[in-house]
Amino acid sequence: MNADRAFKDAIYEQIARVSRAVAHPRRLELLDLLCQGPATVESLTQKSGMPLRSTSQHLQQLKDAHLVQVEPRGAARIYRLTDAATCDLFRQLRGLAERYYADMQAITEAFLREHDALETVDTTALQARIDHENVVLLDVRPVEEYAAGHWPGAVSLPFDALTNRLAELPRDRTVVAYCRGPYCVLALHAVEILKEHGFRVVRLADGVPDWRAQGLPVAEGGNST
Repeated sequence: MNADRAFKDAIYEQIARVSRAVAHPRRLELLDLLCQGPATVESLTQKSGMPLRSTSQHLQQLKDAHLVQVEPRGAARIYRLTDAATCDLFRQLRGLAERYYADMQAITEAFLREHDALETVDTTALQARIDHENVVLLDVRPVEEYAAGHWPGAVSLPFDALTNRLAELPRDRTVVAYCRGPYCVLALHAVEILKEHGFRVVRLADGVPDWRAQGLPVAEGGNST
């Protein structure tokens, strides 16, 4: 029996390594960002708003748990998820929180209401619109995330450049803006700006990891503008 107990303790300790690695909101945010594609620590620092040292420490813990890998590329160090299962883990944790915790929905609805962005579409509604309307699908993530994976035919117009490039968007078509997924605020703020300038616009709630999980096609490379 002692051998049985030691075996089980050893096995569950290994499983606990994963849970300890993801048991921090900032590390979960880093996983969410890396679901979009590989990135440098500097890029992840900028996108997460964390100090560089904190970002590095969190990435090291994820690396120690074998959830992320690092690849030297010249003077840079590129972080990437070990494989698709890591992104699946994040999505499963997110889904459980959405299912079990009413606070998730309340926090989200309050934030969207404050920004007048309650109207969203999912992939099913988007495909129906594409079939019946001449829409413009707008990817407002940074260009490196667009290149790592995007909806086929989507236009890349990073949020930071949006205000200066509004003239590039047609006003006779509905704009469908998306970013990293349901809790990314880039598309939400893009919708605000586009509405202020008279565009017909809605937000696509899903992101690239969700489309991949649904088996939908995801294009890679390029910078369609």
